[in-house]
Amino acid sequence: MRVAVTGASGMLGRALIPALRTAGGSVLALARADADVTRIQDLRDRFAAFRPDWVFHLAAFTRVNDCETQEALANLVNQQGAANTAKAAAEVGAAVLMVSTDYVFDGRAKQPYRESDTPDPVNAYGRSKLAGEVATREANPRHMIVRTAWLYGRGGRSFPDTLRAQARAGRPLRVVNDQRGSPTWTEDLAPALVRLASSGRFGTFHCTNSGDCAWFGFAQHLVERCGLSVAVEPVASDALGIPAVPRPLYSVLSNRLYEQVTGHQMPSWRDAADRYLTSLAPAPSPATDGS
Repeated sequence: MRVAVTGASGMLGRALIPALRTAGGSVLALARADADVTRIQDLRDRFAAFRPDWVFHLAAFTRVNDCETQEALANLVNQQGAANTAKAAAEVGAAVLMVSTDYVFDGRAKQPYRESDTPDPVNAYGRSKLAGEVATREANPRHMIVRTAWLYGRGGRSFPDTLRAQARAGRPLRVVNDQRGSPTWTEDLAPALVRLASSGRFGTFHCTNSGDCAWFGFAQHLVERCGLSVAVEPVASDALGIPAVPRPLYSVLSNRLYEQVTGHQMPSWRDAADRYLTSLAPAPSPATDGS
């Protein structure tokens, strides 16, 4: 399988490219400097030369607060960029996999969202990603849209890393307790995307680490596993004194369709967090014989 990846230098891209190569894929990794998704000719030139079977579209403007104040830019990257990628892929006969978000939902549900549930985003980021989903479906009939949530991993801004840094600096930890979702490690999501692309199925899928928690519960788990002696205070979102960008209070996604199609169950968020923390531990020094 020949796969082109947009947004290859991002957090998910850094996990996905090794996963694709492990699966035997030939990969064209495209960072923004290699191909700007807002310029379709950049993509056409790259795809025409590489002739991919699949294009994995990861490039996105994901800073939620900035999307709210720069909605035109969010739409340019997340809607037009998705449309350009899907269209350029279709022109060379490639299927497209677009990574989307739990933020396409309003957060009023009481049980995990399924793919058939009606999206209703509450902020500019969610609106721009939903528009990207629509544009992808319209531009390429051989499409796969994968919604995920609460990503963390190496190579990007990460909640676990920020939390650990604040704790070690002795800063108070006040974490929201009224937003619920499924923390998802990029190293678990990446091979899941490969499984989905290999399934021969198209359409919309949800994929996160299994189980759910509030950000406060995630923080408590991380602090405990890291052995940090610091208290974590639960607070409401509106008590943090930061610009109030609406966020879905409940954005848990159901993995049921993913499991049916791939025959694989995603690891729990707790197990994923533990493995992520283990991966950050420094390697032990080589033993010496004292000579």
